[in-house]
Order: sequence, then C-alpha cells, then structure tokens
Amino acid sequence: MENSHPSILLAEDDPNLGLLLSEFLKKKGYDVQWAQNGDEALDLFVKESFDICLLDVMMPKKDGFSLAKDIRATHLEVPIIFLTAKSMEEDTLQGFKVGADDYLTKPFSMDVLVARIEAVLRRTHSGKSVPSLADEVALGDFVYVPQKMKLILGQTEQKFTPKENDLMKLLCENLGRPVSRSYALKLIWGDDTYFNARSMDVYMTKLRKMLKEDPRVQLMNLHGEGFRLSVEGLS
Repeated sequence: MENSHPSILLAEDDPNLGLLLSEFLKKKGYDVQWAQNGDEALDLFVKESFDICLLDVMMPKKDGFSLAKDIRATHLEVPIIFLTAKSMEEDTLQGFKVGADDYLTKPFSMDVLVARIEAVLRRTHSGKSVPSLADEVALGDFVYVPQKMKLILGQTEQKFTPKENDLMKLLCENLGRPVSRSYALKLIWGDDTYFNARSMDVYMTKLRKMLKEDPRVQLMNLHGEGFRLSVEGLS
C-alpha cells in the first residue's frame, strides 16, 4: 500500500542536528530519509521518490548547492528548502538561483521549519496529505474548525475570511509561542512590506474581536517579536 505521508529527503552532515530533525519530523507525520553527505543524499534521491528535499548547504563530498543542481537536472519540480548557518545575502541568492523554494538560516525553530514545509507543499500541490492541525481545536470555550474556516462558541458560529483563517491557523499551530511579524507576512502575504504589515494589523484586530467573548483566550502583541495566541491555564 502506498504511504500517504509526505516523504522528505534530509541532507545534513551534523549528526546531532540530523538526528534531531529526523526524529522531530517523523513525529510530525512525515517519512524521512536522512543522508549525512551530498553524495549519499543524491544516491537516495535517485533510488527513491521524495515530496520535498531539505538540504544543508555546507556538507562534505557534495555541498547543498551542487546537490540541488544535480537534483534539478533530473527533477524540475520537487521542492527544495536550504538549511544553512550562513546568512550572507549572496548565499541566499545563490540558493534561489539553483532552484530553492525556501531558505532557513540556523539556528531556526523546529515549528517554523514545519510551517515552511507545509507552506511549500501546499504551493506545489503535493498529492499527499500534509500533517496539520486537528480537525477541531479547543481554545477555552471556543472550538476552531480550520477546514471549515469557522469559530464556534456554543450555538454561535463566526466565519473567517481566507486570510483570517490562514492567520488563525498559524497562531494555533504555534499556540503559546511567539509568531514573528516578518514570518507571518512572508508566509501569508508573500512579503513583509509596510502596506502588508498594516493589512495584517487590521486582520489581527478582527481576530481579537472574534475571540473577546472568552477572556482566557489572549491574542497579544509582542513588542519587537510579533504575536502570541495563548489560553490561560493551558500549559
């Protein structure tokens, strides 16, 4: 029987980080094949089928950029996310030139990585289901139903617009943890321009109004960080 979980090729030479990423992603519902150098990763890619590739840039035997070029030579559509300790602009640009779909600079949040993977898989219309939130999410007295884009309180239902729902879903995926403004803007609006930032502030105000009936549910501005959705009493 064909496995319905998205498959990931992880190329990471750091044994500690590689193991951590592999185990975390498996717990999130992904099938992960981990290679510790570029040559090993290319061998795996040739032999097996993957839905997305996570490639460390600095690896022995074959670096991530060279690996991406080899992958692109045989498969133009498989998504690629680069993982790197470098933050120089030219490195980022080189990554996109060789076909990157996204780019994460170490150290990064595991939850941000999962959100990026989900976003890339949605954009590339993977035929396999992407691990995501539960069908219903309990938030104090509220029940949030992501797929139906609605918030339920007793017998009352409120409908989200698509962007409101995208924001709500992102906040719930990071419940109790900060979500940076820049990341939310790039993920949902495509870039973090001033105009889009003002637009997002309006949407956040709307979400707060929708959640105000239960004071335990707090959507807070975090100065210099972004936003955090939390529920009082929820660890």
